[in-house]
Amino acid sequence: MKNRPAMVIIGAGQSGARAAHALRDNGWDGEITLLGNEGVAPYDRPPLSKAVLLGHKTTAQCALYDETFYSEQRIDLRVDAGVQQIDRAARRVVLKDGHTVAYQRLLIATGAAPRRLSVPGATLEGVHVLRTAADASSVVGELLPGRKIAIVGAGFIGLEIAATAIARGCEVVVIEAAARALMRAVPEIVAAYLVERHKQMGVDVRFAVQVDRVIGSTMKRVTGVKLSDGTTVACDCVIAGIGVKPRTELAEAAGIDVADGIAVDDTLRTNDPHIFAAGDVCSFPHRLFRRRMRLECWKNAEDHARIVARNMLERGETYSEVPWFWSDQYDMTIQIAGMPAFGVTTVVRETSAASRVFFALDRDGVLVGASGVGQASEIARDVRVAQELIARRACVEPSLLSDRSVKLKPLLAVEAL
Repeated sequence: MKNRPAMVIIGAGQSGARAAHALRDNGWDGEITLLGNEGVAPYDRPPLSKAVLLGHKTTAQCALYDETFYSEQRIDLRVDAGVQQIDRAARRVVLKDGHTVAYQRLLIATGAAPRRLSVPGATLEGVHVLRTAADASSVVGELLPGRKIAIVGAGFIGLEIAATAIARGCEVVVIEAAARALMRAVPEIVAAYLVERHKQMGVDVRFAVQVDRVIGSTMKRVTGVKLSDGTTVACDCVIAGIGVKPRTELAEAAGIDVADGIAVDDTLRTNDPHIFAAGDVCSFPHRLFRRRMRLECWKNAEDHARIVARNMLERGETYSEVPWFWSDQYDMTIQIAGMPAFGVTTVVRETSAASRVFFALDRDGVLVGASGVGQASEIARDVRVAQELIARRACVEPSLLSDRSVKLKPLLAVEAL
């Protein structure tokens, strides 16, 4: 097997690194080449907006594996290997330094790039995004007590940064172009519940308003933002959390199909039988939700890595895991199972005085999502059971979901649609 071309992975993030590990765990004894371009070994991203910004953890402590892992597993990790081209005809990857790497199977796990502000003044010093370890190292130095932080975007990354900045003693304003927070993630009632907590903690949240320009000093440092409603917000720092764009450039140049990300089938294989894609960069058909989707979350990256490694070894397994996501803000944990945004009806279950689980049902009454907000011990069990109900496409009577005296686990006997 050592004479065979390698299993090559472009992208040394969560999916890429975990897939390399899974290839070994599933019996691949040939070469594995893992190509990254951040200059550091693979690391966990979720702590960047939480523990790292709070100063509880360094970026180095976020490493996925220790220093000996890659040599012990015989994984050729290259952390400064920019890829120039995928040569499908020759089945090789061309690096920017001119070297090539032949592949038997190729995994594209290039992730997504943060969208940046595209208004006048957006290149001033003090304007940031938060996606990489390098970004986190820059942002953490901005969150000093008493400083004024303007966060553009009321998605999960923006709200997490807001909570962290408040904990660091900053003054925070969140600016969102949409009419509410978390527009693509959760129903309005869930978003409103979270936003109310932010307001209680002193965050100034503004909706339906955009940044027209970033204002700077003669030292080319940000001093404020001018908004579309004519107001100006003074600030010492701007952090944009306005979404991401899948890194599909290499795939597109190679003629690989793209549809809101690299288009793969339910085995995560592209239109080229020798090339797969996983994680944030790909869109895939989901059996449970009966549509193509692209997910940007830690668990999806982990789940994809496990499945795609086996399918690179021709196991032919399909992907149908129920999405799961979490966020920590202040003293609250948010756990989300399924796709709450696909629901048309929301049922609220009060699990305690301060904790709620919001169940999302589609037009047929099928449970498609659950959003738990509060103390982990008061929401985790119900969200976990909901995840199983979603996997079974269970149709559940709303009154049973809302009644906290009704145990949810017996509902797993409900016949699926």
